[in-house]
Amino acid sequence: MSTADRAGPVLADSVRFAGDAVEILDRRVYPFEVRWVRCATTEDVAVAIERMVTQSSGTLFAATAGMTLAGREARHAGPGEAAELLRAAGRRLVATRPTNNHIRDAVHGILAATADGPLADAPGEELAEAVAAAASAHEAAYHARSDALGRHAATLLADGARVLTHCWADAYLIATVRAAEDAGLRLSFVCTETRPYLQGARLTAAALVEMGYRPTVITDGMVAAALADGLADVALVAADRVTMDGHVVNKVGTLGVALAAREFGVPFHALVQAPDPQAPRLEDVVIEHRDGDEVLHVLGVRSAAEGTRGFYPAFDATPPRLVTRIVTERGVYEPSQVARHFDESPEEQERTAR
Repeated sequence: MSTADRAGPVLADSVRFAGDAVEILDRRVYPFEVRWVRCATTEDVAVAIERMVTQSSGTLFAATAGMTLAGREARHAGPGEAAELLRAAGRRLVATRPTNNHIRDAVHGILAATADGPLADAPGEELAEAVAAAASAHEAAYHARSDALGRHAATLLADGARVLTHCWADAYLIATVRAAEDAGLRLSFVCTETRPYLQGARLTAAALVEMGYRPTVITDGMVAAALADGLADVALVAADRVTMDGHVVNKVGTLGVALAAREFGVPFHALVQAPDPQAPRLEDVVIEHRDGDEVLHVLGVRSAAEGTRGFYPAFDATPPRLVTRIVTERGVYEPSQVARHFDESPEEQERTAR
């Protein structure tokens, strides 16, 4: 790999500041077009998230940027008022995508360090600076946790492994691939297309190509046939949420991958930085249902007959019995033991990772 290759794919840095605004890489059209959506306000960021301009961990960086904009918008507000403006902005951002807790955790972390913490009565100018610093700290911590997760995930992969992915695992996949490369592992990839936005065919495949691989793309309906034919040795997916009892909530279609993997004896591993302590059970997770009209179109072009209706649960839940291992930033766990993530010592975490 060249130095340029090691710098990482474009998707790894898809939210940026441009003067007084935020620009978000439009993942709906990437890689066919590199288009940046300009967001001048927190509301612009919220609408961009709702409209799927960015997904997966891209929503985390959009949320931290949105909170930074909110801080700027509250610059001239007085003590107390500035804090309430930030809280309102946080509520708006959290409401955009209720299943993925990246946004919730980013917003709550920033507020805990500022408006809901030591600076609740600070004037707007001081609060704005503190929000920007807290946002940067949250982003840096996320990258560090992803790198740790990737190192643990790489221990589950054998040299020459053929890895089946579903949707776009974002920083988790990039970190895992880098760790595997550092360990001298040779990998190949099979990517599901991931209807209706084709994140697997576009985002995962494009990122892997940028990293020097030549992935094979299959339609979502081919997973069982591909595993029956021996096209992959292991299934590796991200998780938008993992409950404390080991349910894996991820892009719809993940459950089908897990069922096929069990049938054909293929390990099914899920990647998440940590299980969600606010979700002890599956019943504690809100599964987002999007407008069914979205499944009637592909990349803006209608693909279903007129007069039809669509149904679109954006996520599904894979029960613990179908999951081989859950990988977090602290180690590798059996699904029934994932809550140990929060109570293990560093030494125990190291033993678990082995």
